[in-house]
Formats: sequence, C-alpha cells, structure tokens
Amino acid sequence: MTLKKLLTTGLLLGGCALAAARLPPPSPEAKAKSDEAAARAAWAGKVDAYQLCQSQDRAAASYFKSAQAAAKEVKPATATPPCTDPGVFAYTPAEAAKPLEASGAHSPAATATSPPGSKVPDAVMNPDKKP
Repeated sequence: MTLKKLLTTGLLLGGCALAAARLPPPSPEAKAKSDEAAARAAWAGKVDAYQLCQSQDRAAASYFKSAQAAAKEVKPATATPPCTDPGVFAYTPAEAAKPLEASGAHSPAATATSPPGSKVPDAVMNPDKKP
C-alpha cells in the first residue's frame, strides 16, 4: 500500500513540475501590472511603518506625561530619527532599456580630419633606437 502511495505522489509531483516548466513568460502588460502591485505593496509597508512610528511617539509622550504627573523619576528618551511621511502613492513605470544597436554602441568612429602621425621625425621621438 505505501509503495502505491509513493508512486502516485511521485507521478503527481512530476506532472506538476512539467506543467510549471511549460508556462509562457508573462506579457508586457502583466509584467507592468505586477511591477505596479509590487510598488504599491512597498508603499503600503512604508505607510504602515509611518503609522507605527507615530503611535509609538504618542505612547511615549503619554508615558512621560503620566510619569511626570506621578512624580516618578524618568530617564531621558533615546534620540530616534523623526517619522517620515511616505506621501501619496505615485508609480512611474521604468523606461525600457534601449537595445544595444539603438544606443549607439556600434556607431563608427568620426572621420579623421588630419593624419594620425606628426611632422616630428621618428629619430627625434625615439632616440634610443639604432639602425
């Protein structure tokens, strides 16, 4: 009985692997949509961190106020960076990279306007050479 279960499980896992291997790549629209969703999720994380920072500041202020009212000795607060507001969500899609041919990487060199040599004789430029 266990051999049958093992064989069935193996065949199902093999079928899943084959099905996953044949998935086509996502279309440009689907990729753009997933990139926007990832940017929105990152922004939501920043908003959550901002709201948490504000609530921690309010809790600390309340603690210091109540401790001061009760005449308790309180150590000074540790300096922390201020809460930064992430602002409203704004997504700008990344510009697609130009293909190598369109970027000018294979452009020919500019036409020479003068000969590459100089008018100084070789013997003057390289005095160590002996004929």
